[in-house]
Amino acid sequence: MAVAVAEPTAQEASLTAMRLMGTGRLRDALEVLDAALRRFPADVSLWLNLAVAHRASGDLPAAMLALDGALRADPRSFLALLMRAHILETQGHKRQAAQAYGVALTQYSPTGHYDEPTRRAIARAQHLHAEYMSELEGSLRGSVAALGSPRGSAETRRIDRMIDHLMGRRKVYTQQPTHFHLPGLPSIEFFEREEFPWLARLEGATRDIQRELAGMLDNPEPSSAVPYIQYPDWAPLDQWKPLNNSPRWSAIHLLEKGIPVPANADRCPVTMSVLADMPQPRVPNRSPVAMFSLLKPRTRIPPHHGVANTRLVVHLPLVVPPGCGFRVGSETREWKVGQAWIFDDTIEHEAWNDSDELRVVLIFDIWHPHLSAVEREAYARIMASMDAVTGEVANSGI
Repeated sequence: MAVAVAEPTAQEASLTAMRLMGTGRLRDALEVLDAALRRFPADVSLWLNLAVAHRASGDLPAAMLALDGALRADPRSFLALLMRAHILETQGHKRQAAQAYGVALTQYSPTGHYDEPTRRAIARAQHLHAEYMSELEGSLRGSVAALGSPRGSAETRRIDRMIDHLMGRRKVYTQQPTHFHLPGLPSIEFFEREEFPWLARLEGATRDIQRELAGMLDNPEPSSAVPYIQYPDWAPLDQWKPLNNSPRWSAIHLLEKGIPVPANADRCPVTMSVLADMPQPRVPNRSPVAMFSLLKPRTRIPPHHGVANTRLVVHLPLVVPPGCGFRVGSETREWKVGQAWIFDDTIEHEAWNDSDELRVVLIFDIWHPHLSAVEREAYARIMASMDAVTGEVANSGI
């Protein structure tokens, strides 16, 4: 009675083929792999070894067909993508190879375990793809430079950011308000100063506002500065846990939920006068809001999103030691005393104070300039109606 001989597994067939290739028996290796693939057509390792065998025999078109099989089984196979790019380079298709190397590198894991030939291939891929991207960027920037738009203009900055996004240097961030979203408003990280003629009034009062702040800091009332994050300890705190009810990030509220905070506002008449000239929202029980934001040394405010995209947020830096920074979306800036900016806080943003001194910024909200009068009134009415039904006021902080 004949004894049935077990067919080799896919792994056993791969190992056999590798041993055959190691001794130069390429034809035998190809036969083993072809037979195994008839039984295991979705095994990536078999396809990869078949590609290696065809490449070693000099049949690059057949190697490419084998790689197609590997990628049908696993479209994200790093080794298949890397080998495909290498064959394109071998065939003299330099730009196609550079692009293909870029695709392969999207699947590369720096923590992966690779043999020495693969590590050399990875280094080659990174080098060629970097050369290609540099050439591409030079071409792109050269093409728009011919337009003659002034360097530093708003349109030039937007074009530069577009190219940065294309080159993979910037992530695209969009509005993600935690509560209230009015459709159709653009996702702009930092707005252009030219859109806000009242900035001159605000920045011109910087020294007076600093003097009033100094008075608050030198002679604080017990209730002047309060932790900015104040959630009950049973709430899901997530990224706010380190700062919850902590003085490391505190606020001296001047306007809170639409009304002045007398203990603080009365001590800052110039600041309150300036705020009265700002286009702040007028929403009962919610806006306007304004505060001195105090960030203690070695403290970070984690990435987060604001409440509503119907308003923007203004920062006027007042006390800024070295080592402080602010990021909105893909753009990071350093505060400079007396130079305000306006940003959309529903786009992910974060702040840090890596210095050994206190950082203080005046913060307040303004209407989003793209809202019509009808939209402003509609928003105010929606908020009032919501408060009437729920019997409580949701968080509208900044």
